[in-house]
Amino acid sequence: MNILIKFKKTVIPNRKEQEQLKKIADFSINLVKKEATKYSEVNTIEFAGSYAKGTWLPKSQDIDIFVKFHENTNPEKFESIGKKIGFDSLKKFKPYVRYSEHPYVEAFVKGKRVNVVPCYDVKSGNWKSAADRSPFHTKFILNSLDQSHKNEVRMLKKFLIDNDLYGAEIAKQAFSGYVAEVLILYYGSFLKVIKAAANFRWNQIIGKATKKFDTPLVIIDPIDSNRNLGTAVSIENIGRLVLLSRAFLKKPSLFFKPKKPSKKNLENTLVLTFGYKKRSPDVIWGQLKRSASALTKQLNLAGFNVLRSQVVTDEISNAALIFLLQSIKIEKRMVRKGPDFFRSKDSDKFISKNNKKSIVMWIGDGGRILSLQNRLENDAVGFLRNILKNKIKTSGVSNGLLPDFKKGFKIQYGKQVKNKFIKKAIQALASTDEYTFYSS
Repeated sequence: MNILIKFKKTVIPNRKEQEQLKKIADFSINLVKKEATKYSEVNTIEFAGSYAKGTWLPKSQDIDIFVKFHENTNPEKFESIGKKIGFDSLKKFKPYVRYSEHPYVEAFVKGKRVNVVPCYDVKSGNWKSAADRSPFHTKFILNSLDQSHKNEVRMLKKFLIDNDLYGAEIAKQAFSGYVAEVLILYYGSFLKVIKAAANFRWNQIIGKATKKFDTPLVIIDPIDSNRNLGTAVSIENIGRLVLLSRAFLKKPSLFFKPKKPSKKNLENTLVLTFGYKKRSPDVIWGQLKRSASALTKQLNLAGFNVLRSQVVTDEISNAALIFLLQSIKIEKRMVRKGPDFFRSKDSDKFISKNNKKSIVMWIGDGGRILSLQNRLENDAVGFLRNILKNKIKTSGVSNGLLPDFKKGFKIQYGKQVKNKFIKKAIQALASTDEYTFYSS
């Protein structure tokens, strides 16, 4: 495909970009090495990630610097020294903490994201932290992919980024850069990955599995057969990759032109916005997702059918939980189903509990006792407000967000929201993606 030749040219950094990034990388690692020499617990410092592997993209240039600790370093020292090296080495660049399994330090050095990540200097398989595998991933990819295959990785990464399918962090739950590299290694090229993805089946296994994994997509880590990289990818994002791949094979040119505005269903979109005290991005994303899941459950139990939900934050102080409902308002009355009349104790209990609330009580065709009752709330806005004001402690909302909600929140319809980044998330949630659901 000629279009793929043109595509490949856009993802390969030119010499000037490579030289600029190398200068910043060398400058950054020297800062880290200088600080690390103060600690006997540190064995060595090295690059890892896409920069070290040569799979980085022109407009996505992260530099990962790994501080390798002696394997006998206790967890407290490992964490505290790791953070201190990161903060002290990048102190001129406003560093901040991020979290994976343990904290690491991030900053933007001359416009490029630099991560200083502690890990243990262990033998392969003797992992003490999740980060310990990364240097082994780097060496494995360097030994396994030639320059041609690295450029195929770049194409796959760009495809994933353009379709909002890139990143294994909790905010995305999509495909990591390492997964892109593993897929190219397994299938051989960008186009072959797309052809394979278009035909994925449930519990598709990529790689040599030594045990059974019960996930929709199984991607075995080549350096650790007990690790399934597919665990981090949500079912929705797996589905989107499959459908996008099918669409790409039908019409590749579709992906290299601007998207058309799509129809939106903002009428049934409910948005809960609030401010919060700044914390690690990884922490706030986790709290938001757990809270959205809990409130979705509450809404569904009350009879409001939540079709989709989404969370979004600027990672500074503002966040929103977004719910797309089948209908904001539902019928004022509902039928509560009880046990069948043969179950003596259960039926007595149901009758006693619901008698006064019932408008009508009767025995249904299946023998179950049924009760027609008025709903406590038939408007989703009122229901959600009541939950957050009066029942928030038992609602399932993350404990870490309770103080933030107590300071205030706002419930709006999708059409009422003015904030740009929240509005963008609402539009994505309440519309159909023309690429994913392309039909020739």
